[in-house]
Amino acid sequence: MRTTRLHQLKLAAALLCALTAGTALGQATPASTGAPAGAAASGTAGASAPSSTAPANPGSGFLPPASSNANVVDAIRVVVNDEVITRNEVRNRVAQIVQRLRAQNTQLPPQADLERQVTEAMIVERAQVQLAKEMGVRVDDRQLDAAIGRIAQDQKMSVQEMRNQMEKEGMAFAAFREEIRNEIMMQRLREHEVDSKIQVSDAEVDTFLAAEKAAAADRIEVDIAQILVGIPANATPEQIAARRARADEVQRQLRTGADFAKVAATYSDAGDALKGGAIGWREADRLPPIFSTELRKLSAGQVTPVIKTNVGFYILKLIDKRSLASAATPDQAVVEQTRVRHIQMRATPTMPAAEVRRKLEEIKAKVESKAATFEDLARQNSQDNSSASKGGDLGWQYPGDVPEPFEAAMAKLKPNEISGVVETPFGFHLIQVLERKSEDVTAQKERNRARQIIRERKLGEAFEDWAREVRDRAYVEFREEG
Repeated sequence: MRTTRLHQLKLAAALLCALTAGTALGQATPASTGAPAGAAASGTAGASAPSSTAPANPGSGFLPPASSNANVVDAIRVVVNDEVITRNEVRNRVAQIVQRLRAQNTQLPPQADLERQVTEAMIVERAQVQLAKEMGVRVDDRQLDAAIGRIAQDQKMSVQEMRNQMEKEGMAFAAFREEIRNEIMMQRLREHEVDSKIQVSDAEVDTFLAAEKAAAADRIEVDIAQILVGIPANATPEQIAARRARADEVQRQLRTGADFAKVAATYSDAGDALKGGAIGWREADRLPPIFSTELRKLSAGQVTPVIKTNVGFYILKLIDKRSLASAATPDQAVVEQTRVRHIQMRATPTMPAAEVRRKLEEIKAKVESKAATFEDLARQNSQDNSSASKGGDLGWQYPGDVPEPFEAAMAKLKPNEISGVVETPFGFHLIQVLERKSEDVTAQKERNRARQIIRERKLGEAFEDWAREVRDRAYVEFREEG
C-alpha cells in the first residue's frame, strides 16, 4: 500500500493539469454503468475487439508477467476501441483509491461497486486520450520533463528525490510519467473541444450583474457534495426510468441514515465519486440555478430531492453554508499604469550576449549625454518590430502586462529615467519610464468576475455533454470474468 506522501505527489500532478475541484459539477462523466460482462456499450458499429494477446497501452504502466499463464494472471478486463484495460491495471487503481478513502476516513463501498466505478473512470480516461491522439495532440518529452519538474518543485524536492520517493513507495516512475503525459493531453483536448468554444456576451454580463445587485443581501457560499446517476446519450424512456429508479433508491438509503460519502463512492457516476462526491466551497451563484434554488432551502447536513438535468439525476448534500453579504459591495480596485518605452536587442551567433550588453550601454550613454534621443536610437537599433517605429513606445502598461524582470526594473524608475541593461526571455532591454497614472478599475474588475462566473456555468454544462459523447462514441466491450 502506498503512503500518503505518494498520494500527495499524485494530487500535485492532478492539480498541475488543471483537474481542479472547481469543475466537479461540470466534469461529471455519466455513462450507463453496470453493463453485463461481455456487453458492448454504444459506439462504433462493427469495431473489432483486439485479441487477448494485444499489447497493453504503453501509458498504462502494465508489465506482462513472465509466467506462461499470463492470460490468467492479468487478463483483459475491458476493450476500449482498439486498446485494452487489464485486470491488474484496475486492481492497481483500486488500491490507490482505497488508500485515499481510508486516509480521508471515508467508509469503503462494496468491493464490486468500487471496481465498477474505477473501471468506468478508466474507460472515460482511455477514450479521451485516444481522441486526443487522433486529433494530433502531442506532449513531447521536453514538455513532459518541464511539467514533472514543476510537480517536484511544488513538493520542494528535486526530480530525482521525487523519483526515489515514488519508487520506494512502489510506483514505477516511467508509469507516473505516462500518467502525467496523458493528463496533459486530456487537458489540452478539453481546452480545444470545450473551453475554446465558450462565449460570454456583454448582455449576459449586464443581466448577471443586475440580478446579483438585486440579490446582494442573499449571497451565500456553500460546501457541498454530489451524487450523479447519469443518463446515457439518446437514452430510451425505459433507460431513463431505470436510472430514475436507481436515483430514488439512492435517496431512500440517504433518508434512512446511510453515509453520503460511501453511497457516492458506490453509486455516483460523477468524476468525484471516489472522493465521496466532495466538491467543496462554492458561491451559490456559480452553481446552476436549479441547484442553487434547492440548496438554499436546506440546513447543513440535509440533502436535496432528486434533481433531473439533461445529464442525469443529481442529489446534493449541503455540508455547510456561510453568508457573503459583506462582499456585495466590491472593494475599490485602483491600479497604477505606466507609460514606458524600450530598446530591445537579442543575442545572436554573430553578436553574443556580452556584445549586446556593451552596445546597449553605449546607447544609454548617448542618450544621457544628449548626443541622440531615445526615440531615434530605438528606431535605429530596437529589434522589437512592433514598437521600434514608434520610438520604442509600448504605451500604457498594467501590472502583469510585461515580463517580471522588465516590470521590476520599470517600477524602480522615475519618469524620464533610463534603466541599466535588463534581461528577459525576449532579450536585453533599455527601459525608460515616461509617466504614470492611477486608474479605478473596480467596474471592470466586477465585469471580469461576472464573465468568469458565467463562463464557469457554461463550461460545466458543455463539459458534461462533451464527456458523455466521447464515452458513448467509444466501442466498449466488457470481458467475462474468468
